[in-house]
Parts: sequence; C-alpha cells; structure tokens
Amino acid sequence: MDNDEFAELRNPLLLGEFIRKRVKGKQKFFVFIDEIQYCKSVENPNLPGDRITFYNVLNGLLQKDNADVYVTGSNSKMLSSDILTEFRGRGDQVHVYPLNFKEYFSARKKNFEDAWQDYLTFGGLPKVVQLRTDKQKSDYLKSLVDELYLKDIVQRNNIENEESLSKLVNILSSSIGSFTNPTKIENTFKSELGITYTSKTIYNHLQMLKDSFLISEAQRFNIKGRKYIGANSKFYFADVGLRNARLNFRQQEPTHLMENVIYNELLARGYNVDVGIVEVNSKKDGKGVKIQLEVDFVATMGNKKLYVQSAYRMDDPSKEEQEKNSLKRIDDSFKKIIVVRENIKTFQDDNGFVITSLKSFLLEENSLEV
Repeated sequence: MDNDEFAELRNPLLLGEFIRKRVKGKQKFFVFIDEIQYCKSVENPNLPGDRITFYNVLNGLLQKDNADVYVTGSNSKMLSSDILTEFRGRGDQVHVYPLNFKEYFSARKKNFEDAWQDYLTFGGLPKVVQLRTDKQKSDYLKSLVDELYLKDIVQRNNIENEESLSKLVNILSSSIGSFTNPTKIENTFKSELGITYTSKTIYNHLQMLKDSFLISEAQRFNIKGRKYIGANSKFYFADVGLRNARLNFRQQEPTHLMENVIYNELLARGYNVDVGIVEVNSKKDGKGVKIQLEVDFVATMGNKKLYVQSAYRMDDPSKEEQEKNSLKRIDDSFKKIIVVRENIKTFQDDNGFVITSLKSFLLEENSLEV
C-alpha cells in the first residue's frame, strides 16, 4: 500500500472492489495486504456522516469461505488494539520481530565471536544482513530511525514538538536497562536541557514509540507480592542496531546491549517479560529497612515461568553473589537461569540455578529446557 502504483487502493471502497473482482468462484485465494495503515477512512457515499475504513473491507472478506486474508503493517496500535477489538475470535495476530541472533548467525556464516560483535553493533534487521560494509549498515540504520520511524510518528500523530521527541529517543537510547518514568524524564529535560516537556506528553510519546515497534516496555513486578509495581519501567529497543544508530554508534555498552538482546530473545520465544523485584528485610544504622533486589527478567508463558539474569561477568565471588542474591530469595520452584557472556558448558550449581553461556542460550533451541 506504500507503493504509488497502488495509491488509489488507499481508498477502502476501491480496495474492496479491487479484491472482490479477483476473488471469485470456488477456488481458494490467499489475499496479502501490506502496510495496511496507508488505507484511509472515507465518507460513505450512501450515508453522509458515516465513515468507511479498511475494517469494513476485511469484514466483507471474512464472509468469503474461499479467501484467507493476511494483513501486515508497521503501526502496532492499528494492528493490535483496533484489529483485535474489531475481529475478536476471528483472526490471529503474529508479531514479526527482527532476526534473532540464531537466524542472523545462520545467514552470516561467521564464527560466533565475529557474528556476535556484528549483531551487537548493527542488530538483526534483514536488510542489514545483505549489506556488505559497516558504512552501508550504519547509513541504512540511521536513515531508518530518522526518516522512517521518527518522521512517521510525527506525521501520523501531528506532533509539533518534534525536537523533544527526538531528544526523548536519545535519552531512551542512552539508558537501556535503567528504570525510568515520564516524571523522571520530565525532570531530566528541565534540569539538563532547560526544556519544558510535560510528563503527560512524554507518556503519550512513549506510547507512540511503542506503537511504532521501536521500543517495548518491561514493567516492574513484585515477585513475592505477585503484583505489578507502578511508576518505574525499563525500555528496550526492538533492535539494538537501531538503538546504536540513534547514538551514532558512539555509546557501545556491551553489558546493557547483551541484556537488551536477551530480553528480545525471550519475547521472540513467546514469553511475556517483566523486571522482577524481590523485597527483603535488612538493617541500616541498626534499624530494620526493606530493600529491593532485582531479577533482570521474569518470563511467563501461560503456567510456565522463568527467572533470568543477564551477567556479562561473573568471574569473582562478589559479582557471583550479586547475581545470585535475588534468586536465592525467591521461594518458588520455577527455573532460575543465569546467562553469562563467557563460553562455558551449561551446569546447575548447588542452589539449583542453571548457569549457561550466552552462546548456548542464543543458539540452542532447547536452552531454556535444561
């Protein structure tokens, strides 16, 4: 739909007519509509005040027994919230992710270390795999963020303070793996940039960035209390190459980037992913206090649950204790996994925690079933 050759089909009435002329008889048809968000609503010529949208077109096609319809788009609000409401029980939603590392690795045919460094820098968008030089990759990713993602968000939502949105993406790019919220970001704009950017506007812009599939949000979850904790969340990029491009590939942080890749891998495997918080009693200055320990990821899929720690290094006792401390305080029987950067053989420690390498986690299909 984004091709000018099909510009007239952005009118839903013409789109419906175009398809119906071709879907005839008893033969089975497969209808593919790409970038459906370009199809606009128009006034019903037979009923002033009524609007016709592509939902009406799809509803009509659902009445045809000989048509399977597949619709794609790059705006999650249109293709998630609205469609799931309109077609509840009559369709399936499939979230298409960038290439995960295993897919990227099979295409690049390099050794693990070289492929990992490339992936950590340029991410897993399919076009990146086809480009040969680092300059081609970086230019492509920068153009994608600036010309496609941000401009599309600005135009689609009629955003006037485009500069603030751009700076918001910069802040998110610089702080993956860190808790934040609209109020904190508002204060950052005031204190560091001298810009008034209200928390309400920031909240709306964060939602737009999520709807565009540029970022996703991991909420804080109280593991012992079994409830979500408001206020702070972590935001991760759907592709680390896009994050790096936004920062002109200057701010390379392997620890946080590895965490981002693990988060995306869990999502791609079908898990819902939150950040776990374990509240424990401690003492400070002789007084009892509650402290919060963090579990990088609480991954759930139906009745299945995993606790996952991303540990770039765990090569000394203090670092090992830091990574394991929160897991030790969880008193349920769900699997607890620590993914380490170094290449080790997977094993279970005395606590029953599974210690596995990043390589095994990313490349072995059953790495979470150990």
